[in-house]
Amino acid sequence: MSLSLKMEIDPVEDVTCLNPELLQLPEVSPFALKTTPLLVDDLFSQWLSLPETGNLVKSLINDAKAGTAVNACANFSNVNAVGSNSLPSMFSSVNAPPLSPRSSSGSPRSSKQKSSPSALGSPLKLFSDPMQEVIPQFYFQNGCPPTKELKEQSLSKINHLFNNPLNGLLIDEFKTVTKEVCKLPSFLSSALFRKIDVDCMGIVTRDAFITYWVDGNMLTMDVATQIFEFLKRPGHKHLTQVDFRPILRELLATHPGLKFLQNTPEFQDRYAETVIYRIFYHMNRSGNGRLTLRELKRGELISAMQQADEEDDINKVLRYFSYEHFYVIYCKFWELDTDHDFFIDRENLIRYGNHALTYRIVDRIFSQAPRKFAGDVEGKMGYEDFVYFMLSEEDKSSEPSLEYWFKCIDLDGNGVLTPNEMQFFYEEQLHRMECLALEPVLFEDILCQIIDMIAPEREDCITLQDLKGSKLSGNVFNILFNLNKFVAFETRDPFLIRQEREDPTLTEWDRFAHREYIRLSMEEDVEDASNGSADVWDESLEAPF
Repeated sequence: MSLSLKMEIDPVEDVTCLNPELLQLPEVSPFALKTTPLLVDDLFSQWLSLPETGNLVKSLINDAKAGTAVNACANFSNVNAVGSNSLPSMFSSVNAPPLSPRSSSGSPRSSKQKSSPSALGSPLKLFSDPMQEVIPQFYFQNGCPPTKELKEQSLSKINHLFNNPLNGLLIDEFKTVTKEVCKLPSFLSSALFRKIDVDCMGIVTRDAFITYWVDGNMLTMDVATQIFEFLKRPGHKHLTQVDFRPILRELLATHPGLKFLQNTPEFQDRYAETVIYRIFYHMNRSGNGRLTLRELKRGELISAMQQADEEDDINKVLRYFSYEHFYVIYCKFWELDTDHDFFIDRENLIRYGNHALTYRIVDRIFSQAPRKFAGDVEGKMGYEDFVYFMLSEEDKSSEPSLEYWFKCIDLDGNGVLTPNEMQFFYEEQLHRMECLALEPVLFEDILCQIIDMIAPEREDCITLQDLKGSKLSGNVFNILFNLNKFVAFETRDPFLIRQEREDPTLTEWDRFAHREYIRLSMEEDVEDASNGSADVWDESLEAPF
């Protein structure tokens, strides 16, 4: 066969047609053919020289020219069925050794040939069906049903707790069920009660609770999924800030560490709002105000809830619920809000931290580059926006803070910080250092320092991932727009270093809030003393005499 003819058939060559077992050579085992590629090539070349092969190739070429569908494997099967005895042998007919006797039964080779592809008219290799293994059901649309043993244990507790003439429990009595059966924090009791009491009858019967908790497979869900399911509103696949208000109201009403707020409903509302804002700041990473189940599971809210339920001192629950943390945030906002309209503008915010921030970074905040303001008053920041700002400013090691400030510095929004963008913000810092008679540091030196701290993948720009991969990222932002913290970083305050080493589990925000609360409480004590009665004051002055 000519070389041109061989090249023409290459495009229609099918791998299944070159299966060594399809050659059906009784003299050679399929294993030998598979492990000896040169032998296969030699046999294939001999096969091409057969007259039947020439006829096959010509028919394929004619079919291709006529536009007919080409089925090389089927044609090969027919040729193979007719001329299988004409296949070349690797041994000559004179010197070939005798074949072993064949048996009609008991021979693996004979049984294999009975089901050969050529006999069935198909070149595809046949495989015996593997043994079917029954896989147990692993997905349940409405949750995995409880085991018989778990269900019996729960029913026993339920029957004991609901054993009363009403065969049901009122909202004040339902807390025991929430704790002992559901294993949930007690301040979730009212929310769960109202979820089951859909008709607002004021009572949850035994059957209604079993239908919702046991038959609804809530029993086998993880705690995060359980809380997510009964807090979210019907038809929603997420939680909003409104969904957390009922549990905060009950926490304020029942927690011993918050009883002192019962006579000040205004501060109760502010405390609840602050807790909710902190939850969404840390957990709602998409920033759309819709907390998904995945975000709830990834956060630390569930463990914080459990700690708040077990700890009488609410200030020891540093995540979200600490009253001292709320006090610091609210007092800071109140100090800046001079007209007390519950909004602050640019001039108010520039006074934050004893004028620590530059005008350029404040302008970026009010341009809503890092986050769109929740309020509708143009040019003014509401309390929720201030909470996000303050948490970002005082703890630049957290991921939400890094994302917040990254958006501020990224002027063109292309996802990278360039030297020009960083220099734009540092120029004002440099000017302030000169005005305060501080030794100025040139931007070229600052840029080298930033590159050394972050070690980005590319030296010509810094990405958000670069910042998240470094423990010194917060200092980069302080260098660019917070002069007070920049100077503190350069001088390496030994007191702050010792604080960090004493308790490395505390975040920058935890340490700041603790120091600030002590300062504010001391100022309040001094103010109370100065506002004391004149008699007490005079007596204290005249006592030595």
